Amino acid sequence: MAKIGIYGSSFDPITNVHLWTASTVAHRCHLDKVVFLPCSSKRKDKRMMTADEHRWNMVQLGIENNPTFIADDYEMKQDAWKISTYETLKHFKEIYKNDVIYFIMGADLLVDIAEGKWDHAEELIQENKFIVMARDGIDMLKVISNSPLLRNNDDGSTFHLLDKGLAMEISSTYIREEFRLGGEPRYLLPEACYHYIKEHSLYK
Repeated sequence: MAKIGIYGSSFDPITNVHLWTASTVAHRCHLDKVVFLPCSSKRKDKRMMTADEHRWNMVQLGIENNPTFIADDYEMKQDAWKISTYETLKHFKEIYKNDVIYFIMGADLLVDIAEGKWDHAEELIQENKFIVMARDGIDMLKVISNSPLLRNNDDGSTFHLLDKGLAMEISSTYIREEFRLGGEPRYLLPEACYHYIKEHSLYK
């Protein structure tokens, strides 16, 4: 029985922090695979700066040569009305029927779920397991204990909280701004992705 982490993000673009975070989570939580899941530009709660095609290509370039990392374009292929984390995790549990699936997310998203901002929130928490990464200023245990939804559906293994050394804040937004303003973010993202962005004149 393998342990699979689903790591969803816009990856616009994928950064070295994304890769370092995924590698660290895999090491600490003994994951056999991390699935990089770029979200679709059709999602109503996201505004993408880059076409799905380019983000998908950069994810594949960024994770090549690491056998623990795989990319999946499941959400990119879905109709907008079908896209939700609950449905996505249900899909991966069908794909990896004999394995344990974890959704990897930041503590800021845990707050959003606690506040009822996610579709199918109750079923999502009842039926899935989560690896939650610390974010500055968020007390993850307090978020869980203050939320009836989270605390009443936590059987002790629902949330794996990682609260040490994962709060690096080099964001995709910062890198996009550097490209747009003529900066030099070369060493903040995979070398192949840097050259891909230059070749395709992205983020100008």
